[in-house]
Parts: sequence; structure tokens; C-alpha cells
Amino acid sequence: MLVCATRGLHTVRHTHTQTHTDNLTHTLTLPRGPASHGVLGFHSNMLPSNLPCEDRQSSATCLAGRGGVLFGVFDGHTGPACAHAVSQRLFYYIAVAALPLRTLAELERAVEEERAVTPLLEWHKYPQDLSYPNGEVTSFHSLRNYWQERLETEEEDEEEVTRTTSALVNAFHRLDYDLSVEAQGLSLTSPLRVALSGCTACVVHISNGVLHVANLGDSRAVLGVQEADGSWSAINLTNDHNAQNPEELQRILGEHPAEQRTVIRHDRLLGLLLPFRAFGDVRFKWSADMLSRVYETRPDVLSAVSEAVRTMPPHYLTPPYLSTEPEITRHCVGPADKFLVLATDGLWELMHRQTVIQLVGDHLTGQPIIPCEGTTLGDLQRLLLERRGRVLSALEDQNIATHLIRHTLGDDGYGAVAPNRLAKMLSLPVDLARRYRDDITITIIHLNEI
Repeated sequence: MLVCATRGLHTVRHTHTQTHTDNLTHTLTLPRGPASHGVLGFHSNMLPSNLPCEDRQSSATCLAGRGGVLFGVFDGHTGPACAHAVSQRLFYYIAVAALPLRTLAELERAVEEERAVTPLLEWHKYPQDLSYPNGEVTSFHSLRNYWQERLETEEEDEEEVTRTTSALVNAFHRLDYDLSVEAQGLSLTSPLRVALSGCTACVVHISNGVLHVANLGDSRAVLGVQEADGSWSAINLTNDHNAQNPEELQRILGEHPAEQRTVIRHDRLLGLLLPFRAFGDVRFKWSADMLSRVYETRPDVLSAVSEAVRTMPPHYLTPPYLSTEPEITRHCVGPADKFLVLATDGLWELMHRQTVIQLVGDHLTGQPIIPCEGTTLGDLQRLLLERRGRVLSALEDQNIATHLIRHTLGDDGYGAVAPNRLAKMLSLPVDLARRYRDDITITIIHLNEI
């Protein structure tokens, strides 16, 4: 019954896909009407660098309660296990955290009576998506425990304006807690592998024209705004949680005042981890005694994970060091807000946010060439070359995320893609590719007509 109930929580929609080299593309236009919540559609793409790829992405529509559309990118480290689990499970936790208690009570009665369960999510998946291996019963037990605790401990009195924010925060915390608890079951190996690896997460929830971003780590959400004169502006909706963020650095130092020389070394947490907030990574969260027991009693799991996690971090004095507190940004979508670029740090390491927004905006609208006073023939020729490059590139790349990746790797400096440069970057062997770039995952969400 539990497995059947798990499957009843979601429905799946397969949509048109196309494949370029080793990357995965996905394009979906949402039907017009209230159910789209102001989202016209989205384009996504994933280009691996690691083998296996450590990035994941998810998109789904919430079917129950107030509804909404969810998008997420998840950047794994020390293997893909945590990113994969979080990409499959987090949206369920967000749905449960946001649902009114009366809806949860109806859900619980249906499970108890072994009746069909009303779907919570409609996943927008494509055939290349990897399914969640094993663990369905375990994850359903954990999710059910979560809604049962909500029914037992909460009252329906929260203001609507704060409900989504608190739901996102609570869902992040609870999923990470459940990953930790599941990993402590000695009879299961997969949950421990998930918890020993880690991932950042950047999730967007859009409902009735209101956008919430929940960010954990160094992926980013950047809004593309078209100004009155037709130009494009890039508005950050997230902050990076790493040593390059002074406020984040001070937060870590303030939480570990006796470890000023060791808690951050070489811009990394305990000299090892770049992001200061992430799911999983229990070796930065569990007590030293608990970690010692794992290292002593679970050689079967440790032998199958990265060498980097087989020993306790140095100077491990006052855990937890790693936070799972998402930073929430709320934004009311206006007429000038045309699209949102959601991407892992593999994109932002190679391209500035303004360039990203300009490329997407130009691809969507095209830009007429209007010579201004003082324009020389040389200037006009350069503008024509740029225009020609944009047109050819736009014709080739129907998926805008693909267009962005191609420019990220092969831009010729004139608004077009140099085929030789792109081919060279895409054909790098696995052991060399990681020196030049990280996994890149991009989702571009269309918010208004252009």
C-alpha cells in the first residue's frame, strides 16, 4: 500500500525533447489560464562535466491547495547522490509544508483507508530524467511523518503572505533532517551515501504572479527586466553563500568564535567545502562521536564513496558548521519582468549575469540595427556581423538554454558562436573537462509576453 500511495502523490507529463551532444534539453509551454500562475513556459538544459554528472534539475506544478509552479536546480558535490535525492523529494516537502491542515487531514484519511491519494504534483519530466532508485517506501514514510506532525502540532492561523516563505524554510529544514535520520539506519546503505554527499539548491515558487526564491549555496536566480527603452537589466534575486559574501563569512565566524583561524581556510569551510549552506554533508553537521561510529562501523559504505569523505574533517571542534537555512526572496512580478534565469554556478563562473540576461533577451526579441549619430561604416559593419550572428544562432537554438550554453562555451566576441571553439570545449576528455568548467544546468522561465 505504501508504494502505491507514493506513486499516487504525483503524475508525470512527458514533453518534446531534443538532444545536443551529451546535454539534455527540455522545452515546455504551459497552457494559458490561472493554473499557469503567470508562467508562460520554460526552457532547460544540462551539460555534464563530471562523470557522472552531479547537477540535477526539477520542475513541477503544485496541484493541491493554492497551487503554484516550482522550479529547482541542484548542484551536487562529492557525488550525485544527494542532489538526485533532493531533486526528487524536496518539492513534495514544499507541497506538504504549504497545504492547509484540512487538506492534509483528507490526505491522511485516504492513506489510512487505502484509497486513491489525490496527486500533489504534476512533474514536468522528460524521458532522460533519472528515476529515484530504491528508497520509495522510506521516503514516503518520512513524508507522511512530516504531515502527521503538522496535523498534531499546528493550528491554521498563519497569514497567507507569510505562508509560502515559512513553507519553503520548513521544507528545506525537514528534508535535511529526514535525510540525516534515514542515514542513521544501519540496515540501509543508500541513505548514508546520500547524506555523506551534499548539494546546494536554488528553488523558485511562482503563484498568482508572486515569485519566491529559496536559495541554499551558490546557484543563482537572476531576473531579466526589459526597461522602457528596450534595454535589459539583470536583477539578482539570490546571494551566494560562500566566502566571497562578506555577510556570510561573518555569520560563520560569529557562530564559531573560538575557531577564527581554522573554521574558514582557503575560502572553504574547514578548508574543504566551498558553499557554506547545503543539504546533506553530514560530516559537517553530525557530532564527532557519531561520525567516528560511522567511520568505524560502515566500511561497506565508505569504500563506495569519494575518498574525500572517508575521514573526519580537521579541526572538527564545534559542529554543526554547515547550515540548511535557505535565504528567501519575495518578488511581485511586474510587466517589465520578462524571464528568470535559474542556473548552477557552472554558468556564473564563466559568464557575467548581465551578459546572460542580454543573450537571452536578444534571443527572445531580436534587436533592430538603428545607426545613431556618429556611427561609422566600420561600426555599422560590426553591428551587422553581430546581428547576423545572433540571427543564425537563434535559428539553430530553439531551446534558449541551449543557446546560452553554446555562447558560454564558444562565443566569438561578436555575438555569434565559433564552431571550432565550441567543438573543442565539448570534446574535452572527462579527466580534463573539469579543469575548464563545472557541470552546467540552466532553466529559463518565461514570465510575460514579449
